[in-house]
Amino acid sequence: MSDFDAVAVARRVLGVEAEGLAMLAASLGAPFVEAVEIVAAAKGRIILTGIGKSGHVGRKVASTLASTGQPAQFVHATEAAHGDLGMIAGGDVVIALSKSGEQREFAPVIAYAKRFAIPLIAVTASAESTLGRAADIVLQLPDAPEAAERLDPPTTSTTLMMALGDALAVVLLERRGFTASHFSVLHPGGKLGASLRLVAELMHGPDELPLVAPDAPMADAILVMSEKRFGCVGVVEGDGRLVGIITDGDLRRHIDGLLGHTAGEIMTRTPRTASRETLAAEALQLIAGVTVLFVVENDRPIGILSMHDLLRAGVM
Repeated sequence: MSDFDAVAVARRVLGVEAEGLAMLAASLGAPFVEAVEIVAAAKGRIILTGIGKSGHVGRKVASTLASTGQPAQFVHATEAAHGDLGMIAGGDVVIALSKSGEQREFAPVIAYAKRFAIPLIAVTASAESTLGRAADIVLQLPDAPEAAERLDPPTTSTTLMMALGDALAVVLLERRGFTASHFSVLHPGGKLGASLRLVAELMHGPDELPLVAPDAPMADAILVMSEKRFGCVGVVEGDGRLVGIITDGDLRRHIDGLLGHTAGEIMTRTPRTASRETLAAEALQLIAGVTVLFVVENDRPIGILSMHDLLRAGVM
């Protein structure tokens, strides 16, 4: 096996599948738009069904749809005939995944969908298959070869099904105006959930703000910095607008004759700020290199956020 080139084989596989994806993208048209409209109008859930490798893809697509705010569930086509048809109800939409569209296991699902007028969308390579002819809409996979030479295991075909499911999920979430704040409700755990929290949930409130006026002596500014322990002090005008910030770095840069100056003379103007609605992940980018952000509303500080707050929240 010394002459076997694993990288070359892998590149060939990826090339074949990439060509298949390009063919799929080019083939999208009216049936896909119609499928989107039917799914978007569903009063119930989106039911994904399939067997074998297509079934595994169906589970993943159902999970992706659910995580982006579209109620969805996977029902195994074989189990459907043994009681799981009861999981499908009026108002649902069924999406059946099968490359050939000829598995006998789909028969009960097809009959059930017809009996109760449940829309059936087929994702298959054969529009003239049993599944294709029974479906209300066919999302036909292009005639792209599987990636394994001289064999025919599902490779390209399942990749195309997966990608089509992703495309459907993203189209639906953008159509609904699904935002990161909506996404965070469905992903409260782990680093992803922490990154999607709002600054308003993590910041320290008005009572903890280190603030001084521009004409405050630096001795007073240093005292406020020490009391509040954020390593900085905000400089605000009489109307409450934040006009500058003094950090430990500013103190070191002006150490000579520091106490003979006012806060306004030492401050760094136009400090980086965040709003209450800023995502923690965005705040992490803003805070890089400065360690502290003032949270403002109409240019007036209402809170403060430190790098340690993001660390404790699990964002980093």
